[in-house]
Amino acid sequence: MRCKAAVLRSYEGPFAVEHVTLPPEPAAGEILVGIAGTGMCRTDLAVRRSAGRSPLPAVLGHEGAGVVVRTGGGPDGAIGVGDHVVLSFDSCGHCRNCLRAAPAYCESFAARNLFGGRREDPPRLTDDAGRTLAPRWFGQSSFAEYALVPARNAVRVDPQLPLELLGPLGCGFLTGAGAVLNTFALGPDDTLLVLGAGAVGLAAVMAATAAGALTLAVDRHPQRLDLAARFGAIPLPSTTPGLPERIRRLTDGGAAYALDTTASPALINDALLALRPLGVLGLVARLHTPLPLDPGTLDGGRSIRHICEGDAVPGLLIPLLTGLWQTGRFPFDQLIRTYPLADINEAERDCDAGRVVKPVLLPNRGSP
Repeated sequence: MRCKAAVLRSYEGPFAVEHVTLPPEPAAGEILVGIAGTGMCRTDLAVRRSAGRSPLPAVLGHEGAGVVVRTGGGPDGAIGVGDHVVLSFDSCGHCRNCLRAAPAYCESFAARNLFGGRREDPPRLTDDAGRTLAPRWFGQSSFAEYALVPARNAVRVDPQLPLELLGPLGCGFLTGAGAVLNTFALGPDDTLLVLGAGAVGLAAVMAATAAGALTLAVDRHPQRLDLAARFGAIPLPSTTPGLPERIRRLTDGGAAYALDTTASPALINDALLALRPLGVLGLVARLHTPLPLDPGTLDGGRSIRHICEGDAVPGLLIPLLTGLWQTGRFPFDQLIRTYPLADINEAERDCDAGRVVKPVLLPNRGSP
């Protein structure tokens, strides 16, 4: 199958919309999805800083949603032609962690998702000159009109939902909301501090508000703090003098949980000092520098851990989030701005400049 896709050919260069070719039929356990919308995530853009570990040229994109147009067959009850699906991260399904309902910690997660697939996987994409492109990104490569994906990556959703907006539920929004609902299991008596009011952080704020928790959000951008306040958080500029003390006063002794989306060592230390005894800090952003901890940050049994993909089983969390959206309690659509695929470089510039929280590309819709 020949279709249009946004190809990244160099780590410094722009995306180029060109034709690529997919295999004519899905293999067993695969599905071919016509992409209605696909979110642009910071992880896609981090490929530029991967020091060559993520191979190029490649079709990126890992927050796809669309309609199944072909299947390669599978077990009874598998996803079928015509189903509306949200695509999430890839996992093997049979390693120890996958069998323990922890697919985000799949033993082959990095190879399958971040580094362009495993070497033993057959190529899936070629360009018009017949050259092989990197294997599927996150099992998807959904910056394209069509994506050939493992059926395991797909979650069936209600066809009445706005399909073109649902893709970010497969990663960015899933990560923030999953950290709140799965990792921390927040309830009405809990307090949460969110560092960074981007797509992941604001999804965490929405989920915490839905859970009834008291939430505080820290960011340097006033417009992001305005959004956090709209979704139920107490907004705090990151330049607030004595930030940990201010947070402890607002939370009657310290937050029970904190979620960092910034990878800023200074803010991470502030967050730890703002926790109450036995408080937990979760990190979702990848650290690019060593993390020095100030004296006293881990006193009182405070702890710190990394959280991948919101500790989510996508087939369970995505239906929960769409259900919350339908009741007005998870208004993720208010964070989205859509772009035709041809405007992918504009979407990247807007994302980098903070002009948009979550860009979503519409590969099967032309420019206005």
